[in-house]
Amino acid sequence: MGQFGMGQAVRRVEDKRFVTGTGRYTDDVNLPRQAYAAILRSPHAHARILRIDAEAARAAPGVIGVFTHADMAADGWGSIECAAPVPNKDGSPPKFPPHYSLAEDKVRHVGDGVAFVVAETLAEAKDALDLVEVEYETLPAATDLATCLEPGQPLVWDIAPKNLCLDWETGDEKAVEAALAKAKHIVELELVNNRIVVNSMEPRGALGLWEPGEERWSLWSSTQGSHFVRKLLSAQIETPENRIRVVTPDVGGGFGMKLFLYPEHGMVLFAAKRLGRPVKWTGERSDAFMTDTHGRDNLTRARLALDADGHFLALRVDTIANLGAYLSNYGPFIPTFAGTAMLAGVYRTPAIYCAVKSVFTHTVPVDAYRGAGRPESAYIVERMVDHAARKLGMSPAEIRKRNFIRPEEMPFRTALARTYDSGEFAENLDAALKAADAAGFAARKAAARARGRLRGLGVATYIEECGGGFDEVAEVRFDPSGSATVLVGTQSSGQGHQTAYAQLLAEKMGLDLGEIRVVQGDTETMSFGRGTGGSRSLPVAGVAVERAAEKLIEKGRRIAAHRLEAAEADIEFRDGAYRIAGTDRSVDIRKVAKAAFDPMQLPAGLEQGFAEKVHFMPPDSTYPNGCHVCEVEIDPDTGRVELVRFLVVDDFGKVVNPLLLAGQVHGGVAQGIGQAVLEGCRYDPETGQLLTGSFNDYALPRADDVPPVEFAFNVVPCKTNPLGIKGAGEAGAIGAPPAVINAIVDALAEFGVEHIDMPATPERVWRAIHGASFRAAAE
Repeated sequence: MGQFGMGQAVRRVEDKRFVTGTGRYTDDVNLPRQAYAAILRSPHAHARILRIDAEAARAAPGVIGVFTHADMAADGWGSIECAAPVPNKDGSPPKFPPHYSLAEDKVRHVGDGVAFVVAETLAEAKDALDLVEVEYETLPAATDLATCLEPGQPLVWDIAPKNLCLDWETGDEKAVEAALAKAKHIVELELVNNRIVVNSMEPRGALGLWEPGEERWSLWSSTQGSHFVRKLLSAQIETPENRIRVVTPDVGGGFGMKLFLYPEHGMVLFAAKRLGRPVKWTGERSDAFMTDTHGRDNLTRARLALDADGHFLALRVDTIANLGAYLSNYGPFIPTFAGTAMLAGVYRTPAIYCAVKSVFTHTVPVDAYRGAGRPESAYIVERMVDHAARKLGMSPAEIRKRNFIRPEEMPFRTALARTYDSGEFAENLDAALKAADAAGFAARKAAARARGRLRGLGVATYIEECGGGFDEVAEVRFDPSGSATVLVGTQSSGQGHQTAYAQLLAEKMGLDLGEIRVVQGDTETMSFGRGTGGSRSLPVAGVAVERAAEKLIEKGRRIAAHRLEAAEADIEFRDGAYRIAGTDRSVDIRKVAKAAFDPMQLPAGLEQGFAEKVHFMPPDSTYPNGCHVCEVEIDPDTGRVELVRFLVVDDFGKVVNPLLLAGQVHGGVAQGIGQAVLEGCRYDPETGQLLTGSFNDYALPRADDVPPVEFAFNVVPCKTNPLGIKGAGEAGAIGAPPAVINAIVDALAEFGVEHIDMPATPERVWRAIHGASFRAAAE
């Protein structure tokens, strides 16, 4: 193993520029003659646009353009495409309304764009917004997920009766109903998976340029995939992709939300062409709350059937999923295919059925947020398992062990047609409970009671599907000096790609990290890329990097044999050098790379240069899994929940860099804790106004909300990935929410509390405690 190779805890090489303030984000990019944009956004959740008068704004100091939907439509700008055409259960297409960059005839959520002002300075553009007069006819709004399907509710789109976009199902309903009919025990819960505002550290931004000589647009923007954004832009303006360049510089957090094509992307490009100048828009935090895609927002009724011994027989899940006012690029895919595939969890449940009704509401569009459907599945499964254990008088550990898929049963095909290749679920649970000293919990609970506190212990196991489904490309390219560049189609948004890919290449080719440069994010540099999402960067692009390196090593073998005057079959490669087997004669790969650019040093028939590109399509997904254990204390007088301990045992297969993995787990756990006890996006049910539109109203986890995350690996190499690795980026956010809520319910069980919805705020917990007390007193 090399100094910086596989398994080494190498510090991130990209952090130097980040901590010294020399990173280059979208807002750091500026072009000559650049103008600045501001967007007039709707104050109403639902209203008809009767009139827009922008004359005063156009005459304002510094203003060089004010544009509306009519202007963009006149120049051929169409609707933003939904890239996930999920069919209804009868095979018919869902309802696909248009999604224009600026509202056409109606606004459909607070923050919907109405007009786009461009000026010499940002201050002048903002000032001119107040001069744009818009006459609205306000209309009733539908924001409540529980009632939006009912007759008489306001319609978001006329083409979608009862606000239903999509009616979808998966699994075997007849088998599930038969199992429910014969079950000894049936447990059920209604679960709310609360709406989340993503709140990446770096707000979105966009800088557009039109080059008339090239007849080409260029867009600089904070994205999770330049090529994906380019593809969708190409469809929106019906122009070839080679006429669009998309550049993604450093990205300050994405979590799924920055993968998509947003209205502002089209606005800056349209205005740049109209005005003949670069146009820049930089989002602010208020923009983020009103326009960044939100996450989660599901309402679910689940029923679990068990036999007399506590074995799972069947699971039925009925979900209403909020898609918001418009279909984001992957909106319909998240609660359906992505949000149900893992409903088997880590258990041998013979029959599973899930029905999903995806609906429109007068709210911000909903799409992928860290985990993209898998956290929703894990929350359903792990709350149901814990609830069943309590109803049957079993321990949470025992009911899980009784139903776990065992290692000897691998590969295991679930009732929802996913084949798990590996996993030691009982070992994960045992290791986590031992590390958490679960055996000593009763004493800690008694000590907490003596201090007037309630104490609870929560367990959640999880498994997710990631690192499959789509190909990825990587190129390894040496220059004539002998140093290497890795070009990949993924996009880092804080994960440490620059370090991880360099480690893979260092391991394979015997190079130092300082000799390797990693390039991402520019469609001019890379011809293809899928972007980053679904924890697929290392499991997919990492394999492409390694295979490109293998092809280069083989090409170098021919050059080395020629230089060493030996047969190619006698040349071996290790530790960065080619050697004649059994001798001390060798040549360094750097010298081989230099020789590759000199035709005088090449064997006959070998092409000059030293670069290889590989597309890798994974044969199947990877299935990372693990166990989270959370211990909480609750003050019954205030309802405040304190997380006193949090432990994770994860199986990510082979480990490239344990420091990077720990960072991913810690960040995901923090986000999961945030959803469980703090975060909740709310709209006024009457007006559709966003009630949590700033950090005054929306709580993100702070350092004192998140205990130190105690983290350990259970390394079970993946059999569906050539490197043996499994995806890791979303795991923390998948396991944490059910672990936290299970712990809270455990602490409140003595009050007869069986469930509490996220976020478990102090008020909600206090009401659960005292509501139970009032009920007991009344009885």
